[in-house]
Amino acid sequence: MKKLFTVAAAATLTFTTAAIAQDAPTVGVSWSNFQEERWKTDETAIREALDAAGASYISSDAQSSASKQLSDIESLIAQGADALIILAQDADAIGPAVQRAADEGIPVVGYDRLIEDPRAFYLTFDNIEVGRMQARAVLEEAPTGNYVMIKGSPTDPNADFLRAGQGEVLEEAIAAGDITIVAEAYTDGWLPANAQRNMEQILTAQNNEVDAVVASNDGTAGGAVAALTAQGMEGIPVSGQDADHAALNRVAGGTQTVSVWKDSRDLGRAAGEIALQLAQGADLSEIEDSVEWESPGGTTLQARFLEPIPVTRDNLEVVVDAGWISQEALCQGVEDGPAPCN
Repeated sequence: MKKLFTVAAAATLTFTTAAIAQDAPTVGVSWSNFQEERWKTDETAIREALDAAGASYISSDAQSSASKQLSDIESLIAQGADALIILAQDADAIGPAVQRAADEGIPVVGYDRLIEDPRAFYLTFDNIEVGRMQARAVLEEAPTGNYVMIKGSPTDPNADFLRAGQGEVLEEAIAAGDITIVAEAYTDGWLPANAQRNMEQILTAQNNEVDAVVASNDGTAGGAVAALTAQGMEGIPVSGQDADHAALNRVAGGTQTVSVWKDSRDLGRAAGEIALQLAQGADLSEIEDSVEWESPGGTTLQARFLEPIPVTRDNLEVVVDAGWISQEALCQGVEDGPAPCN
């Protein structure tokens, strides 16, 4: 996968709360769905950033439907959105919505998932690095054996970014014959039930001869863990991401190896601030900390990448200290676990 990061000559913009509040822009957010625990946290952070600036928030939930998302965005535009934040359900299908926004002079922030259009600002974490972190943690626990790759949704470019990062880490061990990828599967809609079904089918096909699972987020990890547990195979290394509370509890309890924490409070806050700046007329290249980035499809976009943190049994305190999860929720049902659950 080709990557190109070039620091743009980004000028720091100063938009005072008073100046923004005077025009009272409206920011519309199109969510692909609310099935994942984390999106509610993202929404709260976006709303807080907008509230602090005196701006208005409107939103819609596409409920995992690409066609509904297109009509949702039409509705957000009709409601007077001055900027749009879009969590795309389908990277290919979202194109007409970006065109519609461009026709109306409305800037777009592609939130956490790539929208391959240079008119959309791309805001996310470094998902290739997330994939590397997942694979490193699993490889450390299982340096040899049969690996299963439970990937994300085939309509989400992040699934392939993650898989690319995972592959970078695992390629040497594969070449040496230390590990073998015996199966891999996309997970339609990132749904845990689909991940569980995929994992069940793989275990049957492999006669349960599986030593590690690289799952691409905490929902798919939960599905994989459920399938493994049903076969008495809990404790096999499994990766994830998003630091969902249930996943962190699994890390504390030893049924999940790592959850890569992408603090969605930071991502949501940044999205709100960027959307406000764009609504006020800022150019994409003027956004603070933006970089010029070439997508795998060869499109050059302005983007901002936040840094993820892998959370394992060795550093669980970091999410408690940050107020992401309470110690009680983290340690529920865990006996003689790692700090702070000991």
